[in-house]
Amino acid sequence: MGSNSSRIGDLPKNEYLKKLSGTESVSENDPFWNQLLSFSFPAPTSSTELKLLEEATISVCRSLVINNPRTGNLGALIKVFLSRTKELKLSAECQNHIFIWQTHNALFIICCLLKVFICEMSEEELQLHFTYEEKSPGSYSSDSEDLLEELLCCLMQLITDIPLLDITYEISVEAVSTMVVFLSCQLFHKEVLRQSISHKYLMRGRCLPYTSKLVKTLLYNFIRQEKPPPPGAHVLSQQSDGGGLLYGLASGVATGLWTVFTLGGVGSKAAATPELSSPLANQSLLLLLVLANLTDAADAPNPYRQAIMSFKNTQDSSPFPSSIPHAFQINFNSLYTALCEQQTSDQATLLLYTLLHQNSNVRTYMLARTDMENLVLPILEILYHVEERNSHHVYMALIILLILTEDDGFNRSIHEVILKNITWYSERVLTEISLGSLLILVVIRTIQYNMTRTRDKYLHTNCLAALANMSAQFRSLHQYAAQRIISLFSLLSKKHNKVLEQATQSLRGSLSSNDVPLPDYAQDLNVIEEVIRMMLEIINSCLTNSLHHNPNLVYALLYKRDLFEQFRTHPSFQDIMQNIDLVITFFSSRLLQAGAELSVERVLEIIKQGAVALPKDRLKEARSLKDTGLCWASILRKEVLVTFLSKFPQTQNDLCKSLTVKVAPRPLLSSWSFLSRKDKNQVFLIRYLCLLRNSKHQPISGSGDRWSDTGS
Repeated sequence: MGSNSSRIGDLPKNEYLKKLSGTESVSENDPFWNQLLSFSFPAPTSSTELKLLEEATISVCRSLVINNPRTGNLGALIKVFLSRTKELKLSAECQNHIFIWQTHNALFIICCLLKVFICEMSEEELQLHFTYEEKSPGSYSSDSEDLLEELLCCLMQLITDIPLLDITYEISVEAVSTMVVFLSCQLFHKEVLRQSISHKYLMRGRCLPYTSKLVKTLLYNFIRQEKPPPPGAHVLSQQSDGGGLLYGLASGVATGLWTVFTLGGVGSKAAATPELSSPLANQSLLLLLVLANLTDAADAPNPYRQAIMSFKNTQDSSPFPSSIPHAFQINFNSLYTALCEQQTSDQATLLLYTLLHQNSNVRTYMLARTDMENLVLPILEILYHVEERNSHHVYMALIILLILTEDDGFNRSIHEVILKNITWYSERVLTEISLGSLLILVVIRTIQYNMTRTRDKYLHTNCLAALANMSAQFRSLHQYAAQRIISLFSLLSKKHNKVLEQATQSLRGSLSSNDVPLPDYAQDLNVIEEVIRMMLEIINSCLTNSLHHNPNLVYALLYKRDLFEQFRTHPSFQDIMQNIDLVITFFSSRLLQAGAELSVERVLEIIKQGAVALPKDRLKEARSLKDTGLCWASILRKEVLVTFLSKFPQTQNDLCKSLTVKVAPRPLLSSWSFLSRKDKNQVFLIRYLCLLRNSKHQPISGSGDRWSDTGS
């Protein structure tokens, strides 16, 4: 490096880098540092160039690892940087470009070295390298001051105190990026770090007083989305608009950390990385999320998480409780606007989830907004383009909807917001639709995509939980939304019948031959029936609580009333079918009385009149679905299990004859553990089909073939 521009290929031979990493000690007052730091460097623009940079500098870094215990040059470089930062604020006010440029270069070199040091050694060894100085080999500094802690404090001061100008933009980005690199130790540990040295410094001691100020600054960096200055506006004119060389270096580290926090998005596509308009905003957001997710210390909670959980709106004049540390205020309107605009990135979606989940002040403010469509529409667009998103991005968007739909006010208000011309929804032209109906359409589409593609059980469970939260407040459903609800139920019904028919045929073949393996249809039937019951609960909740508000849903029910016939006497659905059967019967009779050849408009008019005439006390009160949230599916699974055990035949003489393992007649639970997996499947299917027979249920639509006594 030095006063001339450097190229990546020249770095291994650079005389200044050789001296830095060599066996000769360099005093922090040596003029060498001014020569080393006077370089300009064209920023890498691709991952290939970044890899070339690492390969070109690895020999220099490893040489420094070997020689630093004798020379202490790493400590000298850090002390040079620390001494310069003391004058950085004054240099910014005086527009001292050269001084800021050289300070930026010092931080760039430190970060490049740190990245290699962290990759190649433990934190304890890294800390030792900060204590070596130019004495006998391996001697330690006698200063009581910890250089590593001082560097972290200096970076925090630089981020929070240096004004953001054209000439300071690059060094601000580098300071944030260097902190991200510092926290990248987690990448090289399989287990969660709970006693990291860098974590210890950040959570106590000299760094702790900067907690709220750092979190506030990082949030405002995200809110403002400041773009880098145009080329020529600052000294580093050869840097591209991408935010500097170190930004590219630290972005790679941050991406790795992001993969750790999101579990890598296993089984999904890697999202295309969009071109970043504000490197400072992006790096600040990544650092904020990393800090918020640090594990608590043994004797104290994570102060950065505390700060995120407790900050308030600038318009809130109420005092902070004394029990809340690290509290501050921020403009909620600006934060809301930024969150609405930035949901294309999964890290912005994670910030939104974190704030909604952990900060009650933010959640209350957002739910009180009258323009919730600005926030909900980007979330729906993420779910709509599910095939193009990482799985963790889709899950976060879905959990955000779950949090929002826990609020009754939100569930009512979204049906009052009318949208026009939703261009990204391509299945059908939606010239006018409520936000609530659009939300239902997108969630149902996500369920159908999951059923045919990813088959993630928990994804559709969470989707249905969101619909369940909303169901009691369904209002004026769009006719297409009502159709899609019934169409989803139709799809589930067909899938149920198909699996049941396959199970019947498989069981018949298995009973005639012990050598034929029996597929595990028991689990498939359990899952499908669980989802069918969830759908029936949602429809029932809507009919019970808001029948007169949803003529289109009643119309769709009547149009597909034959679909529900097979579930009327099904033992798993008899209780939940009571209201649905009553509504279908009541409105069907009114339509028969009105005569034939009715227009759609006339049918809807009859439905509206009937909704007023139907006595409310005739409908059985539906249980609340909203309060169960994410655990709702688990409750249903438990109900299915209880139903299964309570209805199983008490005597098993006939049943035992069909099993390959002979067991004496006894209660099922005592003999269940002795059965093979094949026999357990047989037990389940025989019991299941016997229940269908006893309830006079026709399981396979259109087949006309009921389960007979000879088959069991």
